[in-house]
Amino acid sequence: MNITRRKTLALIGGGVITAAAATGYAVTRSPSEALAPWDLAGTYSDPRKKALSFALLAPNPHNRQPWIVDLSKDSEVTLFADLTKLLPETDPLNRQITIGLGCFLEIMRMAAAQDGYGIDLTLFPEGQNDSHLDTRPIAHAVFTKDASQKPDPLFQYVMARRSNKEPFDTSRAVMPDALAQLASAVGHGVQFGGSVDAQDVAELRDLTHTALQIEVETPHTYQESVDLFRIGHREVDANPDGIDFSGPLFETLHLTGLFTRETVTDTTSTAYKSGLDAVFANTDTAMGHVWLVTETNTRQDQIIAGQSWVRVNLATTALGLGLQPLSQVLQEYPEMDSPYQTIHNRLAPNGGTVQMLGRIGYGPQVAPSPRWPLEAKIAQT
Repeated sequence: MNITRRKTLALIGGGVITAAAATGYAVTRSPSEALAPWDLAGTYSDPRKKALSFALLAPNPHNRQPWIVDLSKDSEVTLFADLTKLLPETDPLNRQITIGLGCFLEIMRMAAAQDGYGIDLTLFPEGQNDSHLDTRPIAHAVFTKDASQKPDPLFQYVMARRSNKEPFDTSRAVMPDALAQLASAVGHGVQFGGSVDAQDVAELRDLTHTALQIEVETPHTYQESVDLFRIGHREVDANPDGIDFSGPLFETLHLTGLFTRETVTDTTSTAYKSGLDAVFANTDTAMGHVWLVTETNTRQDQIIAGQSWVRVNLATTALGLGLQPLSQVLQEYPEMDSPYQTIHNRLAPNGGTVQMLGRIGYGPQVAPSPRWPLEAKIAQT
């Protein structure tokens, strides 16, 4: 029986949830400030801010939102990595963070085009370091009014796009022709791959399950995620990046002491074991997989992989499909070496780097992820 993450964790509380619900407001309230950027998207008069208000809704690893922009020069945007938002344990080379910045840049470009602006984009104008990101700019963009700009058909799905972290419907197959439509969304320089073949799906389910288990059972990588848990609406509103656990169920479990950072790190606890069941329900209900490969692995490659990934995500939204990244198997820390080599031998047998891997299928509608407001992401000069 497929059960959602929330239903799995509901088993932790049992009858306690009903009793704790009497706390009322604190339990039922949802984050408000953290979701406001979704309502504010597109409301700015400055064309740069208008485009950026959509760009900050882009997918990114662990919802770290690792972007800072400098708007001090008219008609220009300079993008920097927020070095306080890195993932040193699971993403030691900052490859995944860079991919998230590529997602940001692509939605910025699409939003500008929607408003009749072209963008002259220069990546890493002062150079880059392949081992880690630093204080140098990621990209420099010049906005120019351009009557020849045509709206991108995928832009209409930006507000509905999600990374769906719930189990998929295993009774509903994904048709092979969907893969061709997703492939058409990928940009130049990135190789798209995908499969809905039953044997491929079964083998990739096993591999992604194993990789997720390694991440959770490796103390330093699991702790990185736990440190980013935002439990309850107060924590989410106060710090709207990281991993959101809000809503009545999580508020109640937290208030009753059943879901805390301490219980989820206690490997003997019901919270820990039920949490594992919940996340494995995601890898194990994949109804297909898609991936992106680049021939080399430069910072520019990682940016264009991000640009293509968000386009694939928008294309899945257009098809009514759910998409969730399964990045654990692509992570570059020692404990993940064996699965990393296995996935590359399978998906990039002729060489190259698998930049992204995700599962696809039909899943429930999910709420948008919390976001910092645009004003918090503009550099103070």
